[in-house]
Amino acid sequence: MPALSVRNLTMTFIEHNLFTDVSFDVEDKDKIGFIGANGVGKTTLFKILNGEISPVSGTVSFSKNTRVGYMEQHACNNPAADVYHELLSVFDDLKNMEFEISELTKSIDSGSGKLEELVEKQTSLIERYENAGGLTYKSRTRSALLGLGFSESDFKMPVGNLSGGQRSKLCLAKLLLSQSNLLLLDEPTNHLDIDSVNWLESFLKDFRGAMIIISHDRYFLDSVTNKTVELEHNKAMCYKGSYSEFIRKKEAYNESLKNKYENDIKEIKRIEAIVEQQKRWGRERNFITAASKQKEADRIKSKLVTPDSELETMRMHFNVKCESGNDVLICKNISKAFGDKKLFANVDIHIRKGERVFILGGNGCGKTTLFRILTGKCPHDSGTYDYGTNVLTGYFDQMQQNLDLCKTAIDEVWDTFPNMTQTEVRNALASFLFKGDQVFKPLSKMSGGERARISLLKLMLRGSNFLLLDEPTNHLDAASREELEKTLLDYSGTLLIISHDRYFINKVADRILVLSPNGVEEYLGNYDYYIEHIKKEAFDIIESKENKKEKPVNEYFLQKQRQSEERKRQTKLKKAEEEIERLDGEIAKVQEKLASDETSSDYEKLIELTNLLESLQLQQEEQYNIWEELSD
Repeated sequence: MPALSVRNLTMTFIEHNLFTDVSFDVEDKDKIGFIGANGVGKTTLFKILNGEISPVSGTVSFSKNTRVGYMEQHACNNPAADVYHELLSVFDDLKNMEFEISELTKSIDSGSGKLEELVEKQTSLIERYENAGGLTYKSRTRSALLGLGFSESDFKMPVGNLSGGQRSKLCLAKLLLSQSNLLLLDEPTNHLDIDSVNWLESFLKDFRGAMIIISHDRYFLDSVTNKTVELEHNKAMCYKGSYSEFIRKKEAYNESLKNKYENDIKEIKRIEAIVEQQKRWGRERNFITAASKQKEADRIKSKLVTPDSELETMRMHFNVKCESGNDVLICKNISKAFGDKKLFANVDIHIRKGERVFILGGNGCGKTTLFRILTGKCPHDSGTYDYGTNVLTGYFDQMQQNLDLCKTAIDEVWDTFPNMTQTEVRNALASFLFKGDQVFKPLSKMSGGERARISLLKLMLRGSNFLLLDEPTNHLDAASREELEKTLLDYSGTLLIISHDRYFINKVADRILVLSPNGVEEYLGNYDYYIEHIKKEAFDIIESKENKKEKPVNEYFLQKQRQSEERKRQTKLKKAEEEIERLDGEIAKVQEKLASDETSSDYEKLIELTNLLESLQLQQEEQYNIWEELSD
């Protein structure tokens, strides 16, 4: 039986039908990307799966071994607890088992009770403890916190002092470390920087259970998932493969469906023309032929499948009011600090006309602050920046502070561009999917995605020739992201963009700047190019340390150097393999001692051996990492 079986789920709110007869299965190892436009009911379906709400009809069945985990189960409700112990609370069962093992050890030592029964119970409990991950749960806790961007100093921070993003990351860590074997992940990459997303991808790839992931992060879905379920037109379609494979298969399926529909319509018209002709001839055998042909046409009609219309998406085009000069922006030695906290210094940037430049960097490194400096919203400590001739800037603020939430959609746009007619404003809003009474909806009652569309519309109408976009794809669904990508690729102006959306960066970027406390590092290419080069740089640093002496560069020397490097690699590889094998033997000896009757009755010895085992396993994991790196 599958880990999860969903059959004929239907959900309606008042008169709005979200989805009908949704069916799919989740096998034990499936990693499913669950996609669809904003508002189609993905989160509602998750709430049905975790039992929070009931569907109008349909069934949800879990296998008896399935343990479901979702974020709301792991809310951080103890503001006084520190970050480390809040995450460690996931393993309360293991801590209870530790206490029980300790009590059994005391009973054995004091001779109270039947010795044979106590030893048997203790041995069984220790085995359960080890199988449940009791020997490594503390190191896994620490690894999860570091992987999701918490520093060692954050471990002792009270949960009540965390920002909203940090709290979300802690809840995600609790979910990932729970004993669940079916994870329901709703936008898990929100609030994560690129390094944290990379860690999360690695964790989920190694996760041995199943998962369903709602996400608009297409690069993330490509990296992690092996199946895709799309919710569209009130129904679900299942595809084998990642997001990019799904896109190809969906296009091919829709094309074949469209061709079959058109061919069937032609055939129906041809047959019905024969029927009319036979009826006009009016003989008995003509009526028999007409009836037979009509049956044939009716049979084709009964099996006719009308292709779904394409979902309406934003229609945008960024025109520029005038051309800028070749030099668009020049920054020299810009620095910024808040009190004792240095954000960045020595920032030198030169942006030229027509470039599409992306700024990357970890959360908190100052990317948004740099944009606020460049738009005059925040002072800088030192350095200069200058815009070129005829440069008209447009700024997309990810915090959407440029919107008046007290206004309606039509007032927000019309007040910004008072020279437009009502018809022009409503047509512009319609192109961004605000139609009918939706134009009178207050911004305060809009979703993040709707507000993002209003901000993009205002940006489009401004006619700027230099756009500074701070996380423009946040809150947008996949279709809207793809429309934005097409628009920016057609844009004749210049782009400077902050983004964590790696798929977006790959499609649009021609240059990447990585911001750090000491300035910016430049990479001439897209995201994949950047990743390839930082790996090469890391390798070159290692090699340069090993080859400090400069030698004349010639083909013979280079050949000898390559041979030497290969020998070194082989030697290191062999050494890592030998070390892994040696540690295997050490681990086996410790596990043998842990399983002995002598150790099971000696609590102090048990703890000593447990700590030794954990240390050996960590050493072996390091050697495996070295071995994989050398093998690559």
